[in-house]
Order: sequence, then structure tokens, then C-alpha cells
Amino acid sequence: MATLQGFAWLLALQSLGELISRGLNLPFPGPVVGMVLLLLALNWPLVREPVQACAEVLLSHLSLLFVPVGVGVMTHLGLLHEHGWRILLAIVVSTWAGLAVTALVLRALWRRELTPRKD
Repeated sequence: MATLQGFAWLLALQSLGELISRGLNLPFPGPVVGMVLLLLALNWPLVREPVQACAEVLLSHLSLLFVPVGVGVMTHLGLLHEHGWRILLAIVVSTWAGLAVTALVLRALWRRELTPRKD
């Protein structure tokens, strides 16, 4: 029963996030707003315990969630064969760009933290 309650909490918070995102015309997708709401709601045991039970069940069956992706790849093998190198290049370049931006931001924040303030 706790698993169903946890799943209901997840769906309710995602739906609430979607309503807030669309209602306020936010630049963030509804599920992201729902995740922030979930993060705040996990402070209460009323939410935390059922969501934990639901998470354990979902994680125990996580491998099943990869089946649709595998079927999609197998269905579009022709596209992968035709555009595979471009896709691989895009993945590698975007990964390196993300790492570089993260490193630069981290370096800037460290420098900012280490410089003494003149108050």
C-alpha cells in the first residue's frame, strides 16, 4: 500500500509542477518544477516514507525501463548505421563541452571564494 501512496505522491507532485509551470508560464518544464516540489516535500515523513517504498520497487525493476530504448535502437538501426558517426561526434562534443563549462564555472567560483572581501 505504501508503494501506491508513494507513486501517487510522485504523480501528484509532477502534475502540480506541470500546473505551476504552465500557469505561471515558467521557462522550466513541469517535471522539473515537480522535482523541486518533491525535494521540498521529502522533509515530511508523510511523503518521505511512501516515496522511499515506491523508489525501492522502481529501482528493483529499473532494467525493464531500458527495454523500450533497446527496441527503439533496434527499430532504427538503419538510421544509426547512416548517421552513427555524427551522433557519436555530437555526444562526445556535447559531453566535453559540458565538462569544460562545469570546470570553468567551478574554477570561477573557487577564485571568487578565495579572494578576500573588501567590506
